[in-house]
Amino acid sequence: MKDQAPTLRSAMREWLEVFKYPALQRSSYDRIEATARAQIYPCIGMNQIDKITVEDLQNTLSAVMEKGLSYSTARKTYLLLSEFFRYLERSEILEDNPMRFIEPIKKSVYLSAQGKELQPLNETVTVFTEEEIEQLRKEAFFCYANGKQKHQQPGAYFLMLNTGLRRGELCGLLNSDIDLNERMLHVRRAVKEYKRRKGNEIISGEDKCVGLPKTATSVRDIPLNNTAIDMIDRLRKERWFGIDHPLVPDSNGDFTKPVYLHRRFQRLQKSAGLAEIKGLHALRHTFATRLINGIVMPDGTRKCLSVKEVADLLGHTTTEITELYYVRKDELGIMGLTDKFNL
Repeated sequence: MKDQAPTLRSAMREWLEVFKYPALQRSSYDRIEATARAQIYPCIGMNQIDKITVEDLQNTLSAVMEKGLSYSTARKTYLLLSEFFRYLERSEILEDNPMRFIEPIKKSVYLSAQGKELQPLNETVTVFTEEEIEQLRKEAFFCYANGKQKHQQPGAYFLMLNTGLRRGELCGLLNSDIDLNERMLHVRRAVKEYKRRKGNEIISGEDKCVGLPKTATSVRDIPLNNTAIDMIDRLRKERWFGIDHPLVPDSNGDFTKPVYLHRRFQRLQKSAGLAEIKGLHALRHTFATRLINGIVMPDGTRKCLSVKEVADLLGHTTTEITELYYVRKDELGIMGLTDKFNL
C-alpha cells in the first residue's frame, strides 16, 4: 500500500527548514515563513500535497485579495507557492505541478478588484511635507520647565532626514564611523532583527544581530550637512559611551533595536498631532525627494542632484529603484517649464 502523501503544511515546513533557513538571512526567512503561516496554511495547509488542485491554489491567492491585503502580499504568496511546487516537481515528489497553470495577477487587475486605483509608483511615495517636518521638529526637541527633554534621542530622526540612512544602518552606526573634520559619515554595518527561536520553532520575543548592510552598494560614505552635524552633537551629548560605541545606543551602551526606534517615532508623530502616522522609511523617501526635486534658490533657479547622485547616497544598486520607489513627483516643479518653448 502506497504511503499517504504529507500535508502541504508539513511538507512546506520541512522544505523551508531544510533548504531556505540555511540559505537566507534570518530576517528574510522570517518574512517568507510569515507568508506561509498567514496566507497559505489557513487555506490549504491540511490538504495532502498530491490532492491539491489548481482551483485550491487559485482560491488561496484570491483569499489574499478578498481580505483587502496589499498587492505585495499577494505577490509574495504567489512566489512562495511557485517556488515550493517547483521543488516538489524537480524532486519528483509530484508528477505534475499545478502552479504551472496559474499566471501572476497584474497589479492593475488586483487593485481594480479591490476597488482601488492604480497610481504611478512615484506618486504613492510617502514623504513628509514642510509643515509636517516643522511640527515634528517643534515637538521632538520640546523640554519641560525643569529642562528635561520630552522625547528620547530625537536627533536620530532628523539625522535620518538629512542623510537618508535606513533605520538598521542608523542603529549600527558607531561614533568612530563619523568624521566631523571631513564632514563625512561611513556606513559599514546595520542592525537587523529576527524572530527568536528554539531550534526552528518561533518563541516569544525578537533577537538582533549586527552585520553588513543590505547590499554591497549600501556600504558607502555620506557627506554631512550642518543639520546632520548638529544632530550628531545632540545625540552625543544626550548619551555617550565612547568612540567605539553606537551613536544611538540603548541605556547600556549597546546597539538599539530598530523596532524600538520605530515605536518611539510613532509616538513622536502622535504627540506632534500629525494626521497621518508614517514609518521611519518616510524620512529616507523625503531625503531623496528633496534632493532630486530640488530647492528654489533666491535667484529663482532650482538646485538639485541627479538621480545617479541620489542613488549613490542611498546605497541603491540601480537608479531605477530610486526613481520608482523613493522620489515623489513635484507638481510645482514643472510649472513654467514650457514658457520659453513656444512652437
